[in-house]
Amino acid sequence: MSIDPKSRIRTDGYDRVAADLVGRAASLSSATVHEAGGKIGVMPSAIKPVHPHFRICGPAVTVHSPGGDNLWLHYAIYAARPGDVLVVHCSGVYDHGYWGEVMSTAAQARQLGGLVIDGCVRDFTLLEEVGFPVFARGQCIRGTGKDKGAIGWVNAPILVDGLTVHAGDLVIGDNDGVVVVPQVRAEAVIAASEQRDADELTICERLKADETTLDIYKFG
Repeated sequence: MSIDPKSRIRTDGYDRVAADLVGRAASLSSATVHEAGGKIGVMPSAIKPVHPHFRICGPAVTVHSPGGDNLWLHYAIYAARPGDVLVVHCSGVYDHGYWGEVMSTAAQARQLGGLVIDGCVRDFTLLEEVGFPVFARGQCIRGTGKDKGAIGWVNAPILVDGLTVHAGDLVIGDNDGVVVVPQVRAEAVIAASEQRDADELTICERLKADETTLDIYKFG
């Protein structure tokens, strides 16, 4: 029995982080945003960019995928808008190649912002050549199914290692990892992150002038 995907794909009716905030966040590091936001939003540390120059920053499109099946990822590519970042939960079944060259090419053609998947991908070399930013737990060649009767969701909340991700949240990823900022807090967290970066530049100048971290941070 087939599932009608339209009944489980949400394309509107939720708030999205504003485009101007995404633009401001693009220059911020994941670690800075995590700290400035009060140590929030950390995705599992195993999820890293497939290639070190990959970076993501954009609104989340959340995907709940049945384990070992990637049909709902295909649906999500065409439910997402330009700049959106797919954030995928694979039901804890990591060891499959849920994504590869063809899907990266499709997502890039749709001008999406990237993929964060709590699972594995394949086509390592080709993913770099395509250039679509992919963050994953690792690589695995094991194939996936395309079960039209398997239940999934697009843009329903997902839970990843205790972190709840909602559609429209701000997703930032770089070499250090991935952080998710709730849409309602994005403006405040971005402002705090910008201030933190400015403060740290000042601190580094003071260190170069022979002050110590013990004195600056009053650890002594």
